[in-house]
Amino acid sequence: MLPFQAVAGQFGPEVRVPGLRVWRVEKMKAVQVPASQVGVFYNGDSYLVLDNRGEEGSDLHMWIGEKSSHDEQVACAMLAIQLDNFLGGDPIQHRQAQGYESPQFMNLFPRGVSYKDGGVESGFRKPRGSAAAAAVRRLYQIKGKRNIRAKEVELSWKSFNKGDCFILDLGEVIVSWSGSQANVFEKQKVREIASLIRDADRHGKARIVDAGEGEEPAEMLEALGPKPELAESTPQEDSEADASNAASLYKVSDATGSMSLTNVSAKSPFAKELLLRDDCFVLDNGANGKIFVWKGVGANAEEKRVALQMADKLIEQMNYSRMKTQVEILPQGKETVMFKQFFKNWN
Repeated sequence: MLPFQAVAGQFGPEVRVPGLRVWRVEKMKAVQVPASQVGVFYNGDSYLVLDNRGEEGSDLHMWIGEKSSHDEQVACAMLAIQLDNFLGGDPIQHRQAQGYESPQFMNLFPRGVSYKDGGVESGFRKPRGSAAAAAVRRLYQIKGKRNIRAKEVELSWKSFNKGDCFILDLGEVIVSWSGSQANVFEKQKVREIASLIRDADRHGKARIVDAGEGEEPAEMLEALGPKPELAESTPQEDSEADASNAASLYKVSDATGSMSLTNVSAKSPFAKELLLRDDCFVLDNGANGKIFVWKGVGANAEEKRVALQMADKLIEQMNYSRMKTQVEILPQGKETVMFKQFFKNWN
C-alpha cells in the first residue's frame, strides 16, 4: 500500500493533442514546464515527458533525477499511471534515470538536455517560444554471435566499429550497415531487424538501403557527417555481448493472494504464445541494462498498476543497478522492435 495518493484530475484534453509536454512533480502534483525550460532538468526532481505523435502513437517517459526523493519517484510513477489511464493505456512508458537516458529520450530535445542542481524550490523563468519533438533519427547496434541483439546507441560515428552491424533509422530511409569485420550472424540479423522496423514501425513504407563499410550512402553521411577511422573489433566482444544479451521471461501473478513473479522461460528466443492477453509479463534483459513490462489487454487493473513495482522487484532480486537499468512498459499491440527481437518469428 503506497503512503499517499497523487492528486487526481490533473490532466485535461489538451494532452491528447500531438506535441511534446513536460511536467515536474511538485508535492504530488504534475506542474507543466514552460516551453523555454523544456530540456532543463533539476537533479533533485522527477519529471513526466509525453511525446504524443497522434496517429503514430505516444511515449510517456518518467525522468528520475539522481537526487530526487523516494516520495517524488513514487509520485512520478503514480502520476504516470494516471496520465496513462487518461490516454486509454495507449502510451509506451519508459523510466529514464539521470545520466543513463536512452537515445530515444535525448532525441526529443533538439536543443539538448541540461542538468541543474536543486529541486522544486529553484523555480522557472517565464515561458517563451515553443519546442517540438524531433523527427525519427535513431541508431541501433547489432552485436553478438549466438544471442544477437539490437541496442539503441548514440547517433554518432563514435558508436561505430568495424566488427559490428548498425541500423541508421531516418524514418523514410533505413540504412542497414555492415562492418568489414562483422560476423555472418550479425549480417543476417541486421537485415532482419531493418525489415522489422520497416514493416512494424513504418507499415512497409520505408526504403531499406544496404551498405558495407566504405560504401556509405549519401543519406548516412548527411546524418552523421564524414566517416572517421573506425575502431577494430575482437571475437571476445561478441562473447561478452552474447552474455549480456541473455533474457528471461516472467509472469506477473496474484494467484497466491499477493503479487509475485513466476519464471515461464529462462532462455530466449521465446515463443510469442507465452504472452497471454489476460496477464502481465516482465522480460529481463537486465544484464544489458533493460527491463520490459508487457501488459495484456485483458489483465486486471491491479496487475497493470503494480507492473512497474514488479520490474523494480526483479531489479532488486537480480542485484541490477536501479539507476542504470531502463524500464519500458508496453501495452499489448504497441510492442517495440527492441522487445519483439526476443521472440521467435514476430513481425
